[in-house]
Amino acid sequence: MKPSRHSIALVLSVLAALVSHVTLAATPDAAPEIRIDVPVDLKHAKVVFNMDHLAFSGDTPIGIKTMAVMAERFKKSGIEWSVAGVFQGVAGYMLLNDDAYNQARKIKTGNPYKAEIEQLIRDGVIVEECGVTMRGNRWTNANLLPGVKVNTGANFRLVDLMQQGYVMLQP
Repeated sequence: MKPSRHSIALVLSVLAALVSHVTLAATPDAAPEIRIDVPVDLKHAKVVFNMDHLAFSGDTPIGIKTMAVMAERFKKSGIEWSVAGVFQGVAGYMLLNDDAYNQARKIKTGNPYKAEIEQLIRDGVIVEECGVTMRGNRWTNANLLPGVKVNTGANFRLVDLMQQGYVMLQP
């Protein structure tokens, strides 16, 4: 049985679609144009990240990466901005110095997030550890990376920052 023109055309269009999809996937620079329907032009930004749980893309903590991207874009845009990361609970260990990190995580590699946290602080991001989390884990200020601030309690601190006009993100 000979295939019809319609079935041949259908197969060719499917193959063309597959080839264009593979081509786009293989060459990300060739991504199609998009239309922005809702442009965002911020005049100022106050953002607090509630870092109370673990969320990763591979080995990269999503919240830490997003804070870094936001700080970079805000600085480039020239707007007035403030970004804070409030670490607590199971994510509190990310702010420990190498020795305390090794002890808490029962490893010997040191804190793999240290360089990213130090860069956030250099870039002007406020990085805070929950005092309640510290007490529960028997950590002291000496166990933290340089520049990390300690608040009396993360939940009250989040309320405090939101009352100051911060928008909370939950990465």
